[in-house]
Amino acid sequence: MRSIIAGVLLFLYLTIFSLPAFLVLFLWRHFQPLAADRAACAIVRGALRLGEFVCGIHVTVRGQEKVPTDRPVLFVSNHRSYFDIVVAHPLTPGICGFVAKKQLERIPSLRVWMRLIHCHFLDRDNLREGMKVIKACAEDIKENGVSLWICPEGTRNHGEEMLPFKEGSFKIAELAGCPVVPVAMTRTDDIFENHAPWIHRTYVTVEFADPIETADLDRAGKKALPGRVQETIAQMYRSNLDI
Repeated sequence: MRSIIAGVLLFLYLTIFSLPAFLVLFLWRHFQPLAADRAACAIVRGALRLGEFVCGIHVTVRGQEKVPTDRPVLFVSNHRSYFDIVVAHPLTPGICGFVAKKQLERIPSLRVWMRLIHCHFLDRDNLREGMKVIKACAEDIKENGVSLWICPEGTRNHGEEMLPFKEGSFKIAELAGCPVVPVAMTRTDDIFENHAPWIHRTYVTVEFADPIETADLDRAGKKALPGRVQETIAQMYRSNLDI
């Protein structure tokens, strides 16, 4: 029943509700772009919280007080589920976009909402285009003060050991000079992937670690950053398995 209700609500949201909201937000952006971006994020967060409620997702949050609220950051997390973003986005302060796979750009209504909250679409198979996206992400952070969320594993991973982090992801923080906040997502794949095509009631845990400053890192520090962040996430993930 949860799967059916969630599917119906998603269809209604992407069709009936989205069109008037798009029109209002696009007009608003011409006069007050920052306020319009904040409104778009608020609408998306509200929709995702409703989705959590309908799907029976109960979230335990740890370390959220460590996240800076006075400057943008690069959130870096493991990636276990399509529902990672559903759970994560309502926990972020201010305007926050995501680095998503390019295939999602093919879904018209979803694409527009994602662009409104400053998401960027990455083609993992095109290195040249990938570097352009990384630079665009860094510029978005520096010029617009938005935070971004990225999953450097590059794809969903259901194993107990994370896939190697793609080092290019950390270039965003290096170019933008912003802090990196490691985040561990635990049991999000129990919502859907472990029971596909059905959605199950699930208790998940999201833990934020202390921000890692990147502006003053030397060459050795920059080289060690991906491994340092991955190990921090792995430790949090393992400690939250029994919560």
